[in-house]
Amino acid sequence: MSFGRRDGLILVVAVLAIIGAFLQGEGRWLHWFAKPATTLLIAGIAWQARPAASPFYRRAVLAGMGLSCLGDIALMLPVDAFVPGLVAFLLAHLCYIAAFRDGLHAGRGLLAAALLLGAFAIGNVLALWPHLPVLLRVPVLAYVGVLATMAVLALARHWQRPRLPLMQARSARWAAVGGVLFVASDSLLAWDRFGGGLPLAGLLVLATYYGAQYAIARSVAQA
Repeated sequence: MSFGRRDGLILVVAVLAIIGAFLQGEGRWLHWFAKPATTLLIAGIAWQARPAASPFYRRAVLAGMGLSCLGDIALMLPVDAFVPGLVAFLLAHLCYIAAFRDGLHAGRGLLAAALLLGAFAIGNVLALWPHLPVLLRVPVLAYVGVLATMAVLALARHWQRPRLPLMQARSARWAAVGGVLFVASDSLLAWDRFGGGLPLAGLLVLATYYGAQYAIARSVAQA
């Protein structure tokens, strides 16, 4: 399937997942089907990417997307499976960390990314801390640390010096976009769940989440 047709299909199924998030009763099946289906379709981009940034990078990204799909399913179950979903996404981010760390050279880009995202993560946790259930504080804190590390490495790949060759730089740019969007998506999800709710949360969380996964999948291809 060509990129244009596949992207169109991903967009359609993602929109169905977002619409399904606002439905109740029997209409909820649309969300249950389309949410993990969109993630799997996005993973197909990484699976078929040619040429790949590296075989290890592709495997790590695909493992992360598989775990993300498990997290999708856990978070939409009719029972409270928030902690299993959190664990699945934490493991997914560890896979993305392994991918983004591959070939990364430490330098001012890494320091700048760490300062920027570290400040954002700390501020977010401090603001949410009074709203978090006591039993969830340690798991959420661990997740935030892993999420921030993933995004720091993604940004550092893009900002590293000396500049990467054009094709590698394009891959790094996609990874950076994906990392930042993942932070945005999970921050919105946290504020919706623990901070009293957000208007149009289903739209905002899923749009940034699918954008993050799509960008990470595109980062697998150097060209």
